[in-house]
Amino acid sequence: MSWENEIVVRDVTNAGLVVSDRIGRDAAAQIDIEESLEASRYSSHPYATQPKEWPSSVEVVDHWDLPPVLIDRYNAAGGEGTALCGIFPEIRRAWATVDNSLFLWRFDKWDGQCPEYSGEEQAICAVGLAKTRPGIFVEAIQYLLVLATPTELILVGVCCTGSGDGTDPYAEVSLQPLPEYTIPSDGVTMTCFTCTSKGHIYLAGRDGHVYELQYTTGSGWQKHCRKVCLTAGLGSLVSRWVVPNVFKFGAVDPIVEMIVDNERHILYARTEDMKLQVFDLGAKGDGPPKKVAEERNLINQRDSQYGGRPSGGSRVATRVSKPSIVCITPLSTVESKWLHLVAVLSDGRRMYLSTSSSGGSGTLGSLGGINTSHHRPYCLKVVMTRPPPPLGVGGGVTFGSLSLAGRSQTEDLSLKVETAYYSAGTTILSDSSPPTMSSLLIVKRDASTQSALAVGLGMSGKGSRALRETVSTLPVEGRMLFVADVSPNPEVAATVQSLYSDLESWGFEGIGESFDIASGKIWARGDLAIQHILPRRKIVVFSTMGMMEVVFNRPVDILLRLLESTAPRSILEDFFDRFGPGEAASMCLMLAAKIVHTENPISNAIAEKAAEAFEDPRLVGMPQLEGSSSLTNSRTSPGGFSMGQVVQEAEPVFSGAHEGLCVCSSRLLYPVWELPFMILKGGTGSSDTGVIVCRLSIGAMQILESKIRSLEHFLRSRRNQRRGLYGYVAGLGDVTGSILYGTGSKIGVGDRSMMRNMFGAYTRNVESSDGGVSNKRQRLPYSPAELAAMEVRAMECIRQLLLRSAEALYLLQLLSQYHVTRLTQGFDDNLRQTLIQLTFHQLVCSEEGDQLATRLISCLMEYYTGPDGRGTVDDISGRLREGCPSYYKEADYKFYLAVEFLERAAVSADAEEKDNLAREAFNFLTKIPEAADLRAICKRFEDLRFYEAVVRLPLQKAQALDPSGDAFNEQLDEGIRENALSQRRQCYEIITSALCSLKGETEQREFGSPTRPTAKRSILDHASRKRYICQIVQLGVQSPDKGFHEHLYREMIGLGLETELLEYGGPDLVPFLQNAGRQPIQEVRVVSSITSAPPLVGHSITSNESKYSELLARYYVMKRQHLLAAHILLRLAERRSTDSADAPTLEQRRQYLSGAVLQAKNASNNDGLAASTRGTFDNGLLELLEGKLAVLQFQMKIKEELEAIGSSLDDSSNMSESTPNLTVDASLANTAREKAKDISLDLKSLTVLYNEYALPFELWELCLEMLYFASYSGDADSGILRETWARLIDQALSRGGIAEACSVLKRVGSRVYPGDGAGLPLDTLCLQLEKAALERSASGVELVGDEDVARALLAACKGAAEPVLSIYDQFLSNGTILSSPNLRLRLLRSVLVVLREWAMAVLAQRMGTSASGASHILHGSFSFEKTAVLNQGARDKIMSAANRYMTEVRRLALPQSQTEAVYRGFRELEESL
Repeated sequence: MSWENEIVVRDVTNAGLVVSDRIGRDAAAQIDIEESLEASRYSSHPYATQPKEWPSSVEVVDHWDLPPVLIDRYNAAGGEGTALCGIFPEIRRAWATVDNSLFLWRFDKWDGQCPEYSGEEQAICAVGLAKTRPGIFVEAIQYLLVLATPTELILVGVCCTGSGDGTDPYAEVSLQPLPEYTIPSDGVTMTCFTCTSKGHIYLAGRDGHVYELQYTTGSGWQKHCRKVCLTAGLGSLVSRWVVPNVFKFGAVDPIVEMIVDNERHILYARTEDMKLQVFDLGAKGDGPPKKVAEERNLINQRDSQYGGRPSGGSRVATRVSKPSIVCITPLSTVESKWLHLVAVLSDGRRMYLSTSSSGGSGTLGSLGGINTSHHRPYCLKVVMTRPPPPLGVGGGVTFGSLSLAGRSQTEDLSLKVETAYYSAGTTILSDSSPPTMSSLLIVKRDASTQSALAVGLGMSGKGSRALRETVSTLPVEGRMLFVADVSPNPEVAATVQSLYSDLESWGFEGIGESFDIASGKIWARGDLAIQHILPRRKIVVFSTMGMMEVVFNRPVDILLRLLESTAPRSILEDFFDRFGPGEAASMCLMLAAKIVHTENPISNAIAEKAAEAFEDPRLVGMPQLEGSSSLTNSRTSPGGFSMGQVVQEAEPVFSGAHEGLCVCSSRLLYPVWELPFMILKGGTGSSDTGVIVCRLSIGAMQILESKIRSLEHFLRSRRNQRRGLYGYVAGLGDVTGSILYGTGSKIGVGDRSMMRNMFGAYTRNVESSDGGVSNKRQRLPYSPAELAAMEVRAMECIRQLLLRSAEALYLLQLLSQYHVTRLTQGFDDNLRQTLIQLTFHQLVCSEEGDQLATRLISCLMEYYTGPDGRGTVDDISGRLREGCPSYYKEADYKFYLAVEFLERAAVSADAEEKDNLAREAFNFLTKIPEAADLRAICKRFEDLRFYEAVVRLPLQKAQALDPSGDAFNEQLDEGIRENALSQRRQCYEIITSALCSLKGETEQREFGSPTRPTAKRSILDHASRKRYICQIVQLGVQSPDKGFHEHLYREMIGLGLETELLEYGGPDLVPFLQNAGRQPIQEVRVVSSITSAPPLVGHSITSNESKYSELLARYYVMKRQHLLAAHILLRLAERRSTDSADAPTLEQRRQYLSGAVLQAKNASNNDGLAASTRGTFDNGLLELLEGKLAVLQFQMKIKEELEAIGSSLDDSSNMSESTPNLTVDASLANTAREKAKDISLDLKSLTVLYNEYALPFELWELCLEMLYFASYSGDADSGILRETWARLIDQALSRGGIAEACSVLKRVGSRVYPGDGAGLPLDTLCLQLEKAALERSASGVELVGDEDVARALLAACKGAAEPVLSIYDQFLSNGTILSSPNLRLRLLRSVLVVLREWAMAVLAQRMGTSASGASHILHGSFSFEKTAVLNQGARDKIMSAANRYMTEVRRLALPQSQTEAVYRGFRELEESL
């Protein structure tokens, strides 16, 4: 695309603002006629005529005589029969009756046909045409002809048949008799008929009453047709039961005219005595008629109200008779909101009436007009009276001057209006005052005043808004009988109906109206607003001498005639002066671009003349500064600077050429600009019901597009030819000086001289040599060259807007051809709502409109290139690239080519061909990194298992969306970074979506095509899944996009693909895991850094962060870096958390430490440390880890004990609620539970565990284990250990007696016994247990065995008998300690047990058997040879001790019965040895 055809969105957007402003000004120029009439009361010249030199604004283009058959029949009747005539515009027929015959013929052209209907015997006294109500007659009967005779009312069906080529829908009209729809008139002679747009028929009788003719299909007893009187007292009764008129007495005022206002649903009736009646038909026009007002003296009412003040331009003449009302016509809502009816009087005056008291002025032309249908009528009053037009006007009469030639002074100077016609602001009067022949006075609004309003909208003076009308005169033979508008041809009518019908419905009720009704409202907008789209307005005048076709020349037609003639230039200048440079320049554009409808084609010569006039600075002016004619500020006090005044900078004012381009462009775009281009059809108002269709017809859009393209083509051709200011400057290239942008011009020196030569010198006070005086001169902000460049730039922006608008219309036509409903059926509710709310302005100028157009094109391409084989991408792309290249760019073409290849690949059965097609599609898409709808495209690649495209395309688009890496630039604003990062993430998610699908998980959102279901994929086995996952990860890792690496790693962790991540992750995986875990671990490089490492402390790490640290540890293990893995696991074990719920459990910490110990043990064989230092480091780390693991085990035990305390105390309190210590127990339980929770949060040191947990809760067993683990060496006699053991034994005794105490001694002693007996306070333990056993046995509290204590001591010493025997020997040898004989006897029993165990242990060791086996041997009979195997030294010790203790037993001061068993035991032991 060349630079001339490129469309810059910024230019189009700014031009759109200009067009919107101009459309608003045009809409505001549509002043309510009430306001114009009020302002014209103060105007001295309410009427004017065109200059004599101008072509006439009214022309007679054709004349037809009445049909010969009609004339013959009338002559045959001798001119004495009943004759009526009229026009039916709905069927394009004129009609006339002669007695009982009705004749119909074309009034817009003579086709030689004049059919006659004479099915009645009586003379026809009234004729009317009504639209049929649906559902009663066959579809061929579209209208009903209503005939009235003195005795009957007859309905006749009217069937319209179009021509063969479809250009004339009313080529033939046939009448179908309906005999069942004939009723008697009951003696009432009908005078006139009228019909509503809904098919209701109203009749006016000579008896002064109004009737309604009701008809139905007729069923059972119900009649097909009946008439109901609406004005009689018993109006609901059938009129035949009413007493006939012949029996009534008194004067009767018959109704002579009835009309219906189909917009406001009001029926008006006029009587012969000028009485007006108002009937309300309901808010929707289907209610029962209700008479709401009746006024008789309207003329006197107005005269009494305003008679004292004659209007300017009117003449004062003596009226010989009271004027009468000639005709009444409703005003459209476009003309006025508060004035509803106009009545033309016989003296030429017009009375404007209202049916409500609410009044007010304002504009009605805006798109959001007020609907006045809810204001129901309740009165009838005259609001304004317009003076009559002057007499004798002709081509040379201007501004109210009169031409009274040919009249005597005694002749009455007033108009004598016989008939009149009013429609859409145009009044036609049949004046019979000339003595020779009648004339037609045609009064219509002066278009130049509307132009002044649109240009000078800021003027608030009443004179600028006054209603000024032009008067033209046409001589006519005979009397004017009837007048009707001639509608344009069906093609133009359909176009205008499509463009303006919905526009009217925004402010008025125009939906469903026929063009004949709607055209009146469109014509009411004025010639300037519609002359570009509608041909010249035509009317047909039915006179007594024939039919006459009259056309009204539009202003553009007058300009065309001026250009065609050889009139002097002053006449053209006068035209520009009268209409204004902008409006006249817009008409020149219409002619130059040939966009205006004319009967004959505009020649190239005339188009060139119009173009030259458009570019002539003498006609359109030149760009200048506002107020440049007077550069000094009049408000500034002379001789100095006023501190209290604001000096406003002069604003540029563009020439009439720019204004004309704006006017022409806005008029073309007015019907579509601020309205939605899509509507909901068949719905209830919400977007979820109904179907979406295009608001405009294809034909209307095609015509509008053609006109816009013609205008744009003209501008482009003038630029290419370097014609005029715009063509010369724009032809230089891109002109940057633009008032729209506020930048300066960059036109060279030569170009500036060209501007001076074209427009003349425009001195700019840049240099100054007058000192302080010259500094006070006002400096102009812009030179003429810069002003010219600014105007050209603004016009170039509008040209781009026109081109963009034409392309938008072309796109809408293309969408309509393929049915918008089908293309949008896959849209969700939000998108449907956006579509039906988006205006054409937004479609052309906004980013949202461009995106929606892209979406619609996507749906069109998908439908066109679907599997049904409707076509190829090249077919539809060629049309799109030719018709709307700004919406369908080269990138779009490549995108849809890729889609086409993917479609072919999806249906291909050959794997190689499928892969090649996918490769081709991938190659196309790599050339357009910012391709739209990448999610759906990558889904297609995913279905084809072509994951290279799934990875590379999103990454390429992410780079294209953020080429400078703003997402990772910390120096930028956070909002900018977040926006860039969000765009990148949307691309990244496409890849992770593919990973999720391969993993077998379902995402919450499906990214398939909105209008096409996702293709079924082949079921993959586990190996294939893993292979594709590996491919995606490897392709992603190969990308230099570090941001994607981080996104990929996180998503893989979230999907549970940790193994694949650790296996295929890139070199940045370790830094990622380190940063994510917030604990960077450096590689071990030198021994000094290792051996001097600081002590490890806990860190606050969340569970999410710990997940990354666990993966890092797994990575180090996989890479055989065991030391680093051990460090990571240690930190995980020691991690702290501010949230207790997020903290790891003690079991998890134990697992971490166990893993760390394992990795430390493996480090010496795998890590690359020096052999000389490896062992030292590893051993130190290993000892540290093992120590921490041991302390953690203590912590876990304490936690279990605390939890047990809390639960046991709770249970005991529940069982005995009356216990006095309940409060204390409950407090202890709460404390234990709190301590249990606290101890679970993090790792505790051994000191804290001992002092704060074990010691306060008397966990003596754990206290002993911790003391022995810490190798505690307190005072010399180990007082702390002895005291702790004593407390432990006391605690056990209190809980379970001797049995529990012995059990605790066995369990704890065996764990802490060092092997030499020095670590255990055996003396204390022995004496404490033996005394307790004796006391409990003697008191009978517990049955204690003789061997329990001794065996417990032996178990605590791990079976070593000598340390235990030594303690017993020490006690027995000291008499002071054991003063009690019973205690000594108990100790001797224990000694006997120790000696026996010692002997069995020695025997078992020598014989290689167990202690139980040795026990059998020792207690049984065995030979001396067996005993010889005993250790001689041990045997001697045992025998010596047994002998000594036998003696000790005999010394006890106890009865022999108590000591005999012990004595015998020692002796047997001695004998056995």
